[in-house]
Amino acid sequence: MAHKAGFVNIIGNPNVGKSTLMNAFVGERLSIITSKAQTTRHRILGIVNGEDFQVILSDTPGIIKPAYQLQSSMMDFVKSAFEDADILIYLVELGEKALKDEQFFKKIVHAKIPVLLLLNKVDQGTQQQVEEQTKLWKEQVPNAEIFAISALENFGVQEVFKRIVELLPESPAFYPKDALTDKPERFFVNEIVREKILLHYKKEIPYSVEIETEEFFEDEEIIRMRCVIMVERSTQKGIIIGHKGSAIKRVGMEARKDLERFFGKQVHIELYVKVNKNWRSDDRQLKRFGYNK
Repeated sequence: MAHKAGFVNIIGNPNVGKSTLMNAFVGERLSIITSKAQTTRHRILGIVNGEDFQVILSDTPGIIKPAYQLQSSMMDFVKSAFEDADILIYLVELGEKALKDEQFFKKIVHAKIPVLLLLNKVDQGTQQQVEEQTKLWKEQVPNAEIFAISALENFGVQEVFKRIVELLPESPAFYPKDALTDKPERFFVNEIVREKILLHYKKEIPYSVEIETEEFFEDEEIIRMRCVIMVERSTQKGIIIGHKGSAIKRVGMEARKDLERFFGKQVHIELYVKVNKNWRSDDRQLKRFGYNK
């Protein structure tokens, strides 16, 4: 049998479950997940290998109207997902009626490649709601195949994956067959620390933060890492640290537990906070953090 391989890119509004779906496909926790919008900032690849196929999945930021340079860079990742996709997954949640950006929606409707429209979170509704929503989306996106799923409960996910493999073009593998992602280890350290900040801080704080892993040393027994939490203002630095360091200590403890699960060995992590003024609107800083290519 000929080998198949291709890029399967997931797009949709914020908080519809793109990262949960990606992790369900891959079987690993590559994308961080929180209830806050804009949790995913980068385009993250997850690679699923079989004997005669390689599926390269791409999780992208939720589609928004950009308010500052960082968000514009995030939307550039979404645009690139349209450009190299062999299969497009448009993920919507039960009760949703439209994509927040009409320009992106037109690209989906006029796509020349297979489009799978996945109606997510069907476990939260009735059969009648699912049928009504399926009818609505068939009218709006007539070029799409529609599947009802629950990424969180892993309902319908394998059926979608089977269809993806059927639709893949014939091609040799793009990545080594033992590869799980295209991102380096430090990227996942940054993301796990950022997830804890998204979970424990309110208002603008999580969106003003970027993480940089400055040191990463691994030996047989332990991985030692040092991470800097970048904020935009000195007042935010105080909030991140908390009273007598209590807040940052909690972030460090929770991140360490997840990192030990991720790497499968003992982790020692040190966290520091630095002020990096207006980094979200600075092209040079955004390039440094991997946003502007």
